[in-house]
Amino acid sequence: MKAIVLGAGKGTRLQSEKYNMPKVLRRANGRPLLEYVLEALSFIPQEDICIVVGYKKEMVKEEIQGNYMYADQDEQLGTGHAVMMAEPYFRDYDGPVLIAYGDMPLYTRETYQTLIQKHIESGSKCTVLTAVDENPPAYGRIIRNEAGEMVDIVETKDCTPEQLQIKELNIGLYVFDNQFLFQNLALLKNDNAQKEYYLTDIPKIMLGKGEKIHTYTIYDTDEIYGVNTPEDLEFCERVLKERRK
Repeated sequence: MKAIVLGAGKGTRLQSEKYNMPKVLRRANGRPLLEYVLEALSFIPQEDICIVVGYKKEMVKEEIQGNYMYADQDEQLGTGHAVMMAEPYFRDYDGPVLIAYGDMPLYTRETYQTLIQKHIESGSKCTVLTAVDENPPAYGRIIRNEAGEMVDIVETKDCTPEQLQIKELNIGLYVFDNQFLFQNLALLKNDNAQKEYYLTDIPKIMLGKGEKIHTYTIYDTDEIYGVNTPEDLEFCERVLKERRK
């Protein structure tokens, strides 16, 4: 089992530049956001975890001690592009790879482990973590057919009013068959307003090929919230403090 942790962002909305540090090093209760993620992933050997870094990358490498691999994303061209940067480390690996985010400190070890276990048990090439939330944030919606199979992911801005009523969300956490992942990353296009390559397009490519995607769903949980704004950071701090009680 290997993992790729995305941590290259500046954190502009989080005002991280004002603090002269990359987003993943912003503190929640005195600890870097990335540290919480790596702690939850500590069941995977450090040498099997690749951290994708970009903005002020040397600060991340200096702050995070251990035997982690590092891949540099010098241009911020989207999550799909970030994963591409890790490809040299994974070229000869044939097994599952987890994609995680360095700015999402609330996921627990149990959630990561269960997602991986579900992927292995299913034998699928991609397992998507979904979440059901009664008051959904602006995440993509999971579209299922009458048989309950996932058939599409529709981003919030593209949802019809009916689709916005769907409570099951795509929260961007995946386990892929490694070789399959990197083969399909080459198919990503950046024909969008941001001119970026999005990892969320990989499941759509798979569905277009008729591939089945396995899902594992979590319910009514704070884990799905990442840190994009100062308000998000305050929220995560409160949740992490509660967990320590």
